[in-house]
Amino acid sequence: MAGVGTLLKQAQKMQRGIEALQTQLAAKEIEVTSGGGAVKLKVNGTGQFLTLTLDPEFLKEDAKLVSAAVLAAVQDAAKQAKDYNDAEMQKVTSAFQMPGGF
Repeated sequence: MAGVGTLLKQAQKMQRGIEALQTQLAAKEIEVTSGGGAVKLKVNGTGQFLTLTLDPEFLKEDAKLVSAAVLAAVQDAAKQAKDYNDAEMQKVTSAFQMPGGF
């Protein structure tokens, strides 16, 4: 049963690593721009949207153009946050090895 004790210690270590990572992800800020810089969006590493800034001159443009630029920024920010989150989570969980082909 020594394997179970080792497995439990590994799981506890991974849990501590994930808890620390969650704090790190919440503090990480990712800034995305779209529309030639007219749309600026900031998200954290967990994917929470923090700020959205629109150039007032840009708002005078065609509504479809403005919508497309905002949507592009939102999609890019969400992807970057997910990619960052996934990469960091992989670092924490990769050391956890399940025995016996799990």
